[in-house]
Amino acid sequence: MYRYDRDLFPHWITISGACNTRETVLKRDGTNVVTSSSCAATSGSWYSQYDGKTWTSASDIQIDHLIPLSEAWKSGASAWTTSKRQSFANDLTRPQLIAVTGSVNQAKGDKDPAEWMPPRAAYYCTYIRAWIQVKYYWALSVDQAEYNALYKYLYAC
Repeated sequence: MYRYDRDLFPHWITISGACNTRETVLKRDGTNVVTSSSCAATSGSWYSQYDGKTWTSASDIQIDHLIPLSEAWKSGASAWTTSKRQSFANDLTRPQLIAVTGSVNQAKGDKDPAEWMPPRAAYYCTYIRAWIQVKYYWALSVDQAEYNALYKYLYAC
């Protein structure tokens, strides 16, 4: 078995024309987003659900993998094919990818809800439900500490 390596999850693949997954999420999650011919966001605004801040520069935004790739690896993705890991890392159908404040995404890192929750408490229920939805769809396991945190936050919803 390989050790976790982010490169084992091919991400930011081409979605349409010149637009990759990241650029697609920026357009989807932004307001009045204008893009260049190479699909780079040149203007618009983005509201980060994690901290409630609005940004007008795409460089302030990162695309969060709600279930961090390393968390997925530990939860079962290590047994997947590269093709399945690519599908997971670029999943636009489920709430797996979200545009958020870059520094908040960095603070989250590869933590699960037992170790980290978004700074904005009003988003807790949505975050927990999305976490469960993605883990369930992809048949990823949940450890005991993660389960306890999910239960606690979901019960409070």
